[in-house]
Amino acid sequence: MPEHDLIHDAQAGIERLLEIMRRLRDPDTGCPWDIEQDFDTIAPYTIEEAYEVADAIERRAWGELKGELGDLLFQSVFHAQMAQEAGHFTFQDVVRTMCDKMVTRHPHVFGDEDRDKSAQQQTRDWEAIKAAERAQKAQAGALEGVAPNLPALLRAYKLQQRAARVGFDWPDTGDVVAKIAEEANELVEAKGTADPDWIEEEYGDLLFVLANLGRHLGVEPETALRKASAKFTRRFSAVEAALAEAGKRPEQSDLEEMDALWNAVKAREKDKG
Repeated sequence: MPEHDLIHDAQAGIERLLEIMRRLRDPDTGCPWDIEQDFDTIAPYTIEEAYEVADAIERRAWGELKGELGDLLFQSVFHAQMAQEAGHFTFQDVVRTMCDKMVTRHPHVFGDEDRDKSAQQQTRDWEAIKAAERAQKAQAGALEGVAPNLPALLRAYKLQQRAARVGFDWPDTGDVVAKIAEEANELVEAKGTADPDWIEEEYGDLLFVLANLGRHLGVEPETALRKASAKFTRRFSAVEAALAEAGKRPEQSDLEEMDALWNAVKAREKDKG
């Protein structure tokens, strides 16, 4: 099939997308913006698209999710095209690597292992397989392989997961709560010195332990904080709307009035819930 026909063939699937990406990056006839991009400039878009997928799922916006997943797929295709141009690997290498990984990590589905085991046991088996893979890659440390560029709260959560797997963990949630109190007191102490570096350090320690509490409670902190931020945005927007009905803007109000409106919004949400 001629390239032009492939690009305009709505039924062509992934091959059509790969050809579109190749044409966009063509140094003679492609798009100037796409041509000048590299891995570093595209990476932020990849992260952004992943979050937009998560946002669509959280809002149960299934119509939007199709488009967001397409945007995320395009990011993989973009990176693979640049890698092929540099002689690193191709998109088919990416697919082959993922297929091999999934087959290897699911011996109870694609091999001869017993499938009759709990989800918890399957999770433990999965981690054992990943540990063996890290050993083959000479990743000896328990914390190696946790991406430095993850959102800080999510990375803290994953680092603590890794440490817990080798026994470095509080045995009880109460111990974590006690540590939070300890770190909060140390933050207050640091604040009293007005030393910005010490304040920042202690504040970071407190956030780190709070992420650990989430792990003990079975709560992923990045998701919880994102939901809390969405709730704050929704409620504050309602406060702004109430003020607008009175002909006022937030800066023309005061904390007492806005707090009362906030509590009213909160009460309405609870009544609906």
